Amino acid sequence: MNKMIFVTMTLGSFAAFQLTTTIASSKDVKVISDKTVTGFGHVESVAYDPIEKVFYTGDFGPDLKPADKDGKGKITKVSLDGKIIEDGFLPAKGQVLNKPKGIWISGNRLWVTDIDSVWVFNLKSKEGKKLELPGVTFANDPTVMGGALYISDNRSDQVVRVEPADFLSSKAAPKISVIFKDKSINPNGLYPGKNGSLLMVGFKDKDNPRAIYSMAPRKEPVPLSDNIGMLDGLYQMQSGDILATDWMSGSLFRWNKKDGVQKLASGFKGPADFCVVPNKQGLLVAVPDLVKGEIRLIQLGM
Repeated sequence: MNKMIFVTMTLGSFAAFQLTTTIASSKDVKVISDKTVTGFGHVESVAYDPIEKVFYTGDFGPDLKPADKDGKGKITKVSLDGKIIEDGFLPAKGQVLNKPKGIWISGNRLWVTDIDSVWVFNLKSKEGKKLELPGVTFANDPTVMGGALYISDNRSDQVVRVEPADFLSSKAAPKISVIFKDKSINPNGLYPGKNGSLLMVGFKDKDNPRAIYSMAPRKEPVPLSDNIGMLDGLYQMQSGDILATDWMSGSLFRWNKKDGVQKLASGFKGPADFCVVPNKQGLLVAVPDLVKGEIRLIQLGM
């Protein structure tokens, strides 16, 4: 991207913005602006609440130890221009988060994964309920489709389903089932695809790059792309093209079958679970860098 002006701000009252360098290689998608927001711990995910028009971030806190049950995790409420509205919005009193990872928001509900469990919260009252996930060792990304909650676990190479998705007020225990396991996918980001399919991207290590996959109802997952890298966040555009992040190349990219991978932004150390906000200019993409502890706000023009 183009160079940006650097402004310094502190946690809770202001933020630091920096314009960095990215690459716009697609003719119909261009990078309009890119600013970096600092003042966080280690941010693994950003989700958009269309009701309040704010972001919520999943933050590990001061320590980059993704499997530690240290009780230092939090969810922070952030404005669309990157200013912290409420640091540690969650957990509320009596609740404990360790390493909150992927977040999904629907209505006034927020779901967030946390190592071997998933929480559902009421965004109005902050009431929450934790659900243990037997057999899950590294819960990554939650996605709600058709009243069910899908959760990826890249370390144990599986996706599980929780029914009903909204178990906050349920008296009966939700049903937890494994929809696939041990397919050498190592699923990380999930997203509702077209025609009821579940999209996913794989994340393992530098020697085992993974692809973009699609899983139709009652079918096995199939690769849509070649093996690309260590993929994390995922979003499908209206055109059907896919936005994703890759730790190997340190980038946010767009993919389609015709053109393959087109890098849009680079220079990340740990580009994780991002969110997308449609606006008048096109798409605002909020990409957390888990390693750097910052968020890049990337405006794409369509």
